[in-house]
Amino acid sequence: MKPRELTYKMPPEWAPHARTLISWPIQDSMCYPDDYESVCGGYAATIRAIAEFEPVTVVVNPEDLEKVREVFAGEARIECLPIEHNDAWLRDNGPTFVVNEQGERAGINWRFNAWGGKYSPWDLDDQVAPQILEHFGVRRFDAPVVMEGGSIHVDGEGTLITTEECLLNRNRNPEWTRERIEEVLNGYLSVDKIIWLKRGLSGDETDGHVDNIACFAAPGKVILQVCSDPADENYEITQENLRILGEARDAKGRPLEIIAIQQPPRREHEGKRLTLSYLNFYFVNGGIVLPVFGGEAEETDRMAVEDLGKAFQDRVIRTVDGMAIIREGGNVHCTTQQMP
Repeated sequence: MKPRELTYKMPPEWAPHARTLISWPIQDSMCYPDDYESVCGGYAATIRAIAEFEPVTVVVNPEDLEKVREVFAGEARIECLPIEHNDAWLRDNGPTFVVNEQGERAGINWRFNAWGGKYSPWDLDDQVAPQILEHFGVRRFDAPVVMEGGSIHVDGEGTLITTEECLLNRNRNPEWTRERIEEVLNGYLSVDKIIWLKRGLSGDETDGHVDNIACFAAPGKVILQVCSDPADENYEITQENLRILGEARDAKGRPLEIIAIQQPPRREHEGKRLTLSYLNFYFVNGGIVLPVFGGEAEETDRMAVEDLGKAFQDRVIRTVDGMAIIREGGNVHCTTQQMP
């Protein structure tokens, strides 16, 4: 039976967490291996920021276990879980948790192919979710589709938002139609309405993950990163997203309130555009962990903190250095996975 038939559904990210799961970086898999120590420092800072709000379980390759335990020695809210993995983006290869009407947890084990086969090997990453679920004694549902957690956001009331660029990409599920993918999302996450944006941000090597461009702030309310420079490729992309969301209705038939957040200034590394996004923040219990970028982004950093503070007046906005790991291709939301 599918999870929906057993009353399981995916809760929104702002629902209470039991803990956060995050993976520790692997030097051999990094785009810039010489940055390993600084990237580990960025992960440690993010882990500590999250641990201010809730427990954190760090998935660590067994050979790194003692070293990472020493990094967090004496920090009671941070524990290590030895599981072999190829890369450190647990949002995408970890389980997606669902909860039934009795409050029981289960986990969706999606198939994982390293963002359309971009980074080999990924065999260990594809086995991380089952091992996490086994460790915590959580029921597992194996989904028959390649899917990454960063490609979807839900409102907890039947609506999911995603992009065609990612979910309909031929490098994930080449034989699958939009209708068949919608059927799987309906059956495994209990969603009734899918809002399809066209594209993600320019330069995003995940093929347009939604967690860089849009997310639900509450049922009927969406936060969207926008670009105001017509010369920037993101201008057309974000204007199209604004139009789609402005015309959309959610599963309850409501029009969407849209909160626009200005993107940070363009930044490149070795001629490649970095996917800077304030939308790659992460909900924690009582707070939000927000990447900020400094330098020429100082003003948009300030605006993002202010805008999110207005949107979430009951939450602490905790900032972290968004430049610490972005050269590796992701940020705070990409590294994390919440357990309800």
